[in-house]
Amino acid sequence: MTPSVLSVRDLSVDFITPRGRIHALRQVNLEVPRGSVVGLVGESGSGKSTLAAAAMRLLAGNAEILGGTVGLDGTDVLQLPEAALAALRGTKVSMVFQDPMNALNPVLTIGRQMTDIQHRERTLALADKRRRAAEMLRRVGIADAIQRLDAYPHEFSGGMRQRIAIAMALLCNPALLIADEPTTALDVTLEAQIVHLLRELKREFQGSILFVSHNLGLVAELCDHVVILYAGTVVESGTVFDIFHHPRHPYTEALLQCDPARIAKTRTELPTIPGDVPDLLRAPEGCVFAPRCPKALPRCATTPPISATLTPTHGAACHLVLA
Repeated sequence: MTPSVLSVRDLSVDFITPRGRIHALRQVNLEVPRGSVVGLVGESGSGKSTLAAAAMRLLAGNAEILGGTVGLDGTDVLQLPEAALAALRGTKVSMVFQDPMNALNPVLTIGRQMTDIQHRERTLALADKRRRAAEMLRRVGIADAIQRLDAYPHEFSGGMRQRIAIAMALLCNPALLIADEPTTALDVTLEAQIVHLLRELKREFQGSILFVSHNLGLVAELCDHVVILYAGTVVESGTVFDIFHHPRHPYTEALLQCDPARIAKTRTELPTIPGDVPDLLRAPEGCVFAPRCPKALPRCATTPPISATLTPTHGAACHLVLA
């Protein structure tokens, strides 16, 4: 097995709200092997962004980590003091957020923001930092990179801003890049360009990517492994081939049936999954998907399923798998 650059073990996270505790993540396990792209997939409210934020310990102030570990190159980031954590961000792990409009500081030039990121490179002169920044901009497809260093974010399109955000995230050559729905705010053409860019950068930098998305087409195109998250728990994980050709959990099957690209015949309405993601103020007693599952067994409502290993690369948490 390839050593994992990110290893999440039994992670549980609550958010303290006026309504009570929201059980956002419960006993989540995830691996990102070195040099691979892992897709994290699920509906809105499944906990994808919470898991991505926990990997960098960027959770909101009302979050409480109840247990588990988040290993980054063998170091548990949940146990690091703030100074060590700040040194780790950007050098070991970086994140690209979903909205390029808000990812950059509007009152600073791109060059200023990219040189500020290199503040730990104390032996480099400012001119050298600008050269590195310009070279990274060129790598992500920004023309006239040296001149564009003196431009402000509003002078770029949304797609160019997302390219700049990716360049900034990769500037210190991190071992892991977390891309939290980086194409959500972009149109289809720019979306394809960003996915192509991520694939090329992964090959060039030999890094690892955790790609958070609800777009199954992008996940199939970009990723090596897929983790299906639902209502704060992992319901299935496997290679792209496992998930797209041999799904075993009813939720995974339902997601695939809702993918417009997989619908063979023209129809007036797109398929949907009946019902909603459960309210996580109360963790369901049994299987989290049972209220929406067309294949639910009587015990699904009362007994949580355990995760079963189907093959060395494929696992699912479902009573039907064990039946």
